[in-house]
Amino acid sequence: MSEPLLIVDVQVGFINPFTHHIPQRVAHLIDRDRYSPLLFTRFVNAPGSPYDRFLDWHSCKSEPETGIVPELKPFAQTDFVFSKSGLCGMPDELTDYLRQQRIEQLFIVGIDTDMCVLKIAMDLFDMGIEPIVFTDCCASTAGLQAHLAGLAVLSRNIGAMRLRDAGLSGGSLAAP
Repeated sequence: MSEPLLIVDVQVGFINPFTHHIPQRVAHLIDRDRYSPLLFTRFVNAPGSPYDRFLDWHSCKSEPETGIVPELKPFAQTDFVFSKSGLCGMPDELTDYLRQQRIEQLFIVGIDTDMCVLKIAMDLFDMGIEPIVFTDCCASTAGLQAHLAGLAVLSRNIGAMRLRDAGLSGGSLAAP
């Protein structure tokens, strides 16, 4: 049986100079390793959200910013794209799906390592689902230091052995 892969928030609104390499790496990972099912989350910044009120950040409210990046869109089946608002971590529908399918281990890639990837990996851990994070297929919109900070927190909270390299970095620690 194939292993499930969760692609966290690899969406148009989160692509910048620090994350631009992630869509191609994730597409290569999918082509190379044949994960199934492919599960996606996407962040939608709802009106009146804490991002609006506390941070005065108003992006990712609608398409195209909330859309899955073009490189991954062909892999995204509508029933396996789960919307979330904020640092809520796991959307309820995704939690229900994982429990119904009795998923015991889930591979994770995505954006932002220090925020949504971290929160979802820790939520999975708390649910008793083993999260495996491919570190070279994650990045942070805030840059390398934020990415590394997220990995440090994940290492402590889910265990360093659950942080793995997919072999797709080409020897580069940061965005090429």
